[in-house]
Amino acid sequence: HVSLRDLLVLTVATQETDGFRRFLRSAKHFNYTIKVLGRGETWKGGDYMSPPGGGQKVRLLKSALEDIQDENRVILLVDSYDVIFSSGPRELLKKFQQAKHRVVFSAETLIWPDRHLEDKHPHVREGKRFLGAGGFIGYAPNLKQMLSDWSGADSDSDQLFFTKLYINPEKRKSINITLDNKCRLFQNLHGALDEVVLKFEDGRVRARNVLYNTLPVIIHGNGPTKLQINYLGNYIPHLWMFETGCTLCNEGLRPLSGLQSEYPVVVIGIFIQQPTPFVSVFFERLLNLKYPKNRLRLFIYNQELHHEPHIRTFLEYHESEYQDVKLIGPEEDIDPVTSRNIGFDMCRDDIDCEYFFSIDVDVVLKNEDMLRILIELNKPFIAPMMTKPGRLWTNFWGALSADGYYARSEDYMDIVKGRRMGLWNVPYVSHIFLIKADTLRTDLKDPDLFESATLDPDMAFCSKVRNKQFPPQKKSPSSCTFFGFPGVFMFVTNMHTFGRVLSTENYQTNHLHNDLWQIFENPVEWEERYIHENYSKVLRDGLIEMPCPDVYWFPVFTDVACKHLIEEMEHFGQWSGGRNVDKRILGGYENVPTVDIHMNQVGYDKEWQKFLLDYAAPVTEKMYPGYYTMAQFDLAFVVRYKPDEQPALRPHHDASTFTINIALNQVGIDYQGGGCRFLRYNCSVNAPRRGWALLHPGRLTHYHEGLPTIEGVRYISVSFVDP
Repeated sequence: HVSLRDLLVLTVATQETDGFRRFLRSAKHFNYTIKVLGRGETWKGGDYMSPPGGGQKVRLLKSALEDIQDENRVILLVDSYDVIFSSGPRELLKKFQQAKHRVVFSAETLIWPDRHLEDKHPHVREGKRFLGAGGFIGYAPNLKQMLSDWSGADSDSDQLFFTKLYINPEKRKSINITLDNKCRLFQNLHGALDEVVLKFEDGRVRARNVLYNTLPVIIHGNGPTKLQINYLGNYIPHLWMFETGCTLCNEGLRPLSGLQSEYPVVVIGIFIQQPTPFVSVFFERLLNLKYPKNRLRLFIYNQELHHEPHIRTFLEYHESEYQDVKLIGPEEDIDPVTSRNIGFDMCRDDIDCEYFFSIDVDVVLKNEDMLRILIELNKPFIAPMMTKPGRLWTNFWGALSADGYYARSEDYMDIVKGRRMGLWNVPYVSHIFLIKADTLRTDLKDPDLFESATLDPDMAFCSKVRNKQFPPQKKSPSSCTFFGFPGVFMFVTNMHTFGRVLSTENYQTNHLHNDLWQIFENPVEWEERYIHENYSKVLRDGLIEMPCPDVYWFPVFTDVACKHLIEEMEHFGQWSGGRNVDKRILGGYENVPTVDIHMNQVGYDKEWQKFLLDYAAPVTEKMYPGYYTMAQFDLAFVVRYKPDEQPALRPHHDASTFTINIALNQVGIDYQGGGCRFLRYNCSVNAPRRGWALLHPGRLTHYHEGLPTIEGVRYISVSFVDP
């Protein structure tokens, strides 16, 4: 009988990578006793992508066994960078004893590295036939006997050495070796991805082999299955469960509760590579991040002439608040990839810099605590999950296809929809991420992180981060880390709502305020920018006034919307003369003319109709029950009233079923006088509020006039709906 005290786990690790830390966490969770061999040694044992290696592992194991004299000592040797424990030592030892052999190797579906040896492997009735050297368990004396013949070089193949022992009937019998054919102890993922699923049960989570209906104790992402072990490692052991949610999220945090003067220095890299809507809003949100600005340094890369005024305005008012600002403009003709490296270097070369926060300008920074939250999670590389409204798009991929592009992981939908919240080790993130400066100075110090013959820069970057090899290859293909395991895990977190990413498709830059045209492409952002903060209360809480009979008054536009609309019209400049003859309208004659510009003259008619349909029609249908509208109009225009141009408008009916009249500036500040009088009721609205709409019937009952503007300039937007 073997007791738990007899078990010792040996592993070889020459570097402390994220993968190694994950292995140790899983071992600690189940109270395994671990001894790490090779720490501080340079790995010379090859890499799974290059010629066979692993001899160094055998040498280290052989010398470690020399010190072990206890006959009952059970040794488990496993790789570490790509291994996780799924269960504890008690189950491991029980299954080892049930195998009724002195040494048990993990089993493989595929034969490696010498296919010619296939026929020499014993046949099995059921299960896997080939030996895997990445994991084995046995009694110390038998393992010593097994290794006694080893005299190979560090770069020789351990796999080939053990395979030749196993296929030699005498050796197999005398050492007493068998394979774990049905993955009761070891699950190698290479060649077996379809066999393995997550199993959630009784407050724990582990991997299940559905082919043999077994629950392996050790999961090994051998060969090219690193992404799959990362996926399983997001859950196993007990990292995320339905009962508890994310347990990893509360481990190893870096609380920023102390003095703000001690907050880590962060370089924020802002990248503008194409014309993008709402750039001025981006800088407003950047300004609102809850983080001391004297601990922030800005690196701004702008490729677009169109955005220079937005950046200039921001820096004019706020540059002095930041510790430092470096700007690279379009005139410097620096390509995007080089700019990313310059940004990284700004952090690498500054001894005080602790983090680099990379943000593409199409990111909407909704969460003001975002930077603090990410720093507190204390990961070498972390990204906040970003979404696009109404779509399943996010800034991360849960899996990759065979050619390195997007594939949907099983849990992708649950993560995106917030049914599973936590920290997720994923193969690809884009648009925004936080990376530790130490990681940039060591693991990711290469200048070619974004370069690839076949992949886009963002994909090349993620591939290099994921597959980072320690130390960087110098002499031969095999002088890199044990099994080339990725050095840096890319985590994405969805524990908070962080923000979204804008659509940059179809963004035209031929107007003064191009964001006004974004109601179709980016409706959420458009609404936040242009629709009055109290508009939602109009329908929900009845925030609606009736200053005159059947005339309704409600807030609809922000001050910014009013300002942009006026400036857009003045920029266009082609005001009508306020005469009866008007070639812009059907029939060419206007009975009651105003000085105005029509929405279709500035190419805003489709957008305006969408605005009326989304924001005016619901109010109309609420206030005039039984009437339904598609918000069709022939005439929608901005009117300008000036004392020396056209101060007022004589009594008239509108060519509409109902009219929407929005005040675009403020009485008492921008002009004196003005207002609207309904003659039938002898009732006037004398103090129009900027951004508020008057909704009234156009004909028959609501004969009305525009009262004189006696000073300044008054602007209103008028829509004749359902003519």
